[in-house]
Amino acid sequence: MPQRLHRLLIPLVALLAVLPILVQGPSCGHDFDFHVLSWLEAATQFAHLHYPHWAYTPAYNAGEPRFIFYPPISWSLGAVLGLVLPWKLVPAAFTFLALTASGFTAYRLCSRSASANAATLAAVLYIVNPYMLFTAYERTAYGELLAAAWLPLLLLAALAPRVRILAIAIPIALLWLTNAPAAVMGCYALAFLTIVRLVQSETKDRIRLASTMTAATLLGLTLSAFYLLPAAYERKFVLSEMATVEGMRIADNTLFHHMSPVTDDTLAHDVVLHTASIIAITMLAAILVAFFVTITRRKNASLADSLLPPAFLTLLIAFLFLRPALPIWAHTPELRFLQFPWRLTAILSTILALFAAMSFDRRKLTLSVTLGLGVVFAAVLITPDWLTFKQLCDDGDTVEARAALYHSNTGAEPTDEYTPADADNDVLKQPDPPYWLIPVADGEDQTINAPAPASSQPGQAPTHLSLKVTQPEYLILNRRLFPDERVTLNGQRATPQVREDGLIALALPVGNDTIDLSFHHTADQTAGMVLSGLALMVALGIQRRNRMPSNPLNSI
Repeated sequence: MPQRLHRLLIPLVALLAVLPILVQGPSCGHDFDFHVLSWLEAATQFAHLHYPHWAYTPAYNAGEPRFIFYPPISWSLGAVLGLVLPWKLVPAAFTFLALTASGFTAYRLCSRSASANAATLAAVLYIVNPYMLFTAYERTAYGELLAAAWLPLLLLAALAPRVRILAIAIPIALLWLTNAPAAVMGCYALAFLTIVRLVQSETKDRIRLASTMTAATLLGLTLSAFYLLPAAYERKFVLSEMATVEGMRIADNTLFHHMSPVTDDTLAHDVVLHTASIIAITMLAAILVAFFVTITRRKNASLADSLLPPAFLTLLIAFLFLRPALPIWAHTPELRFLQFPWRLTAILSTILALFAAMSFDRRKLTLSVTLGLGVVFAAVLITPDWLTFKQLCDDGDTVEARAALYHSNTGAEPTDEYTPADADNDVLKQPDPPYWLIPVADGEDQTINAPAPASSQPGQAPTHLSLKVTQPEYLILNRRLFPDERVTLNGQRATPQVREDGLIALALPVGNDTIDLSFHHTADQTAGMVLSGLALMVALGIQRRNRMPSNPLNSI
């Protein structure tokens, strides 16, 4: 039973963590509306056996390419849950699965360095640590919450005595397919741990370690290329810089920073930053205590060597929280898109679980003691965190309200960073009808930017439309143009104009006109799928070779 206690206790603690959600309803945190809409959109398209590419209801039915840029695992999981459960239960179910998965991967990490009971207790701590519940309750950043399940696997592989390609590649791929900021953090953490290990290693082992880590990282990136390549290449077609506007910049979010001038928005920003800062400092202090307890109780040189890489990573993260580290954030590729330095607390949570397991290991952790301490940890941390982090839901923010809005004709608000680069959300009217016609006038720009008739009913642009035109007119479609979208007029590919608000404006000749809208795979999307397919074949080949008995290559 001691070896199997984690199978009972981890899901139990995850259930306790979502019990407030089940009883009182979800916490409508920072990213709640965005994720619920993504789940609803993806579920509808899955139900029609279509892999989501375009979200149709954002920008008041003009749409946006959010499924190209937001990694697929989290919105796919939410969509599948929505297809089998009542929508009001999906946030709780998603949170339960994410916390349970995180607990099991943390147990796997910790059980290599500690006893089963100590690893179980550390896994419980990982599930209910303040940053995890801050992410679940206050931020409702579901992608980042789910990514917490893959970070322990990456740390486990990076610190293994013998590094293996698949053990590194799989969590890297999972991170990129779950949450991009977590993937950036994970890849840089892996690079730093590799550097520390290279310094620690003997000269003869350094080439093997460096080559294995490099090959593993490349394989992980290639496994996720079907998402990663289009997201990276097509980012130039959207306003990605909107993700780092004032208030969302690294410089605005170092620990305990205060924004000025004082407004309602800056005060709200500072409250969240203050909370995140306290959590980060608390986690650093807990790691320090666990580290010294472990070193004191286990006076072992090899143990000290194994603790050094995560200890140095902790020091680096502590420095990155502070304003003197701003040049590093500014000049390191993609690092500024983390937006909040305190996001690195996710990695601290993993390190804390590892060090905590080691510090628990020499104590007399019987089955009953472990079970009791696990429940105590859950009770002590879950209740105050729920009361502190829970975000009240406005009438329009509940799951039921968001679902009703999705199924209405009015559409939802746009996401700034996924807005096509030639569109302006400030001039986007809401809501627009599916389409309307404007007679061609002398001032062409003024003509195509004319508003829709005031009495028109809102809706999404049709994908197929037949019109009889008696004079030259512009057809305005309530759809934003994106390079993946193909517009045909009378069977021939057309080159429409784009209005200031990003909507399609198509000049129609006199007569019977047929217009069709469709999406097609671009070269970057095809290349990404090919690369991922090839990488999957390589991974399966490595796995098969590793299973062969007496194989000299079974250590890769």
